[in-house]
Amino acid sequence: MEERQASGPQKMTVTNRAGCILTGITDILSFDVDEILLETNLGMLMIRGKDLHVNRLTLEKGEADITGRIDSLQYSDMSKGNGQKEKLLHRLFQ
Repeated sequence: MEERQASGPQKMTVTNRAGCILTGITDILSFDVDEILLETNLGMLMIRGKDLHVNRLTLEKGEADITGRIDSLQYSDMSKGNGQKEKLLHRLFQ
């Protein structure tokens, strides 16, 4: 896997744990009402909570709006070497 450089600023705005606006999103790998796994230009981002919904996704601009109760946000750096993405997915979904 090639190493990524942040192509622009990554912002995350969380409002009252009831939603967030994100920039720097390159892909959404999986989502359901309890967790959303995003690929960002700074690594993988897992958002966990209740009643989570992706209301707006614009991959061309790298933006996403998410609503629902946010319980946790966790980054994992994926630029360390080959196979890291698969290892992270295995750990997260065990």
